[in-house]
Amino acid sequence: MTDRQTAAHRSGFACFVGRPNAGKSTLMNALVGEKVAIMSSRPQTTRRAIRGIVTRDDAQLVIVDTPGLHRPRTLLGERLNDLVRETFAEVDVIGFCLPADEKVGPGDQWIARELADARAPVVAIVTKVDKVSRERVAEHLLAVSALGDFADIVPVSSVKDVQMDVLLDVLIERLPAGPALYPTGEITDEPEDVRIAELIREAALEGVHDELPHSIAVVVEEMLEPQEGGVLQIHAQLFVERDSQKGIIIGRGGSRLKEVGATARAGIERLLGRRVFLDLHVKVAKDWQRDPKQMGRLGF
Repeated sequence: MTDRQTAAHRSGFACFVGRPNAGKSTLMNALVGEKVAIMSSRPQTTRRAIRGIVTRDDAQLVIVDTPGLHRPRTLLGERLNDLVRETFAEVDVIGFCLPADEKVGPGDQWIARELADARAPVVAIVTKVDKVSRERVAEHLLAVSALGDFADIVPVSSVKDVQMDVLLDVLIERLPAGPALYPTGEITDEPEDVRIAELIREAALEGVHDELPHSIAVVVEEMLEPQEGGVLQIHAQLFVERDSQKGIIIGRGGSRLKEVGATARAGIERLLGRRVFLDLHVKVAKDWQRDPKQMGRLGF
């Protein structure tokens, strides 16, 4: 790359923050153009800082999707909040996501106060504008502008591809000049086993009771390469906090766990581009969200 190209090229990091279920993971996947972060209607689906990479001829934007900032009730919740704060202290631009189909509330005001002293510029991103009328979007934009002194406010829809190109330009404009940080074609730096574990957790989250999503953790124990032409074997453990939750995940006669396995296997095969045998087991790790040792074993 010549000096002139390097000077014209921008690269750096952005992170999306917001309260749970504000559309952060959907937004990142849409910008990257491929599924990097798992998605669910359940709050607190994202549990780690996941990086998605957008590469253009003139720039490379590394997006860090973070857990939703919330008032924590467990040690896990406290650690997730700490992770978010550490992330937005290190990025070049922050995207504050506020869904258009929900009124600006105390949770958003709390996050705005958290961001007030941020080193990086903050872009307010009004998500899910396809779900409401134009009048409602206009009202929401006024309410958002009253929250703080933002570098920009961009209304978008990830699902309908509304103003996604505008948002990308706004974020890239705030990156420093520099060469690409990752090779062209790379869309994430997440390890393969972590992405597989997340796909299993996403499948397990579908259709479960409200108290269960926070209690599910997944660990890929081993991945066994087959003989030539064979099927990749993946053995994974799903951890819950109580015996009653184990029963919910397994279902009557194992029916629920079979559904989880079939859904997860299809996602894993799309990710890897190969056939997979998926072996799932459910274990109880009592009150793991409040136990530092158990959280460490589960990767938190």
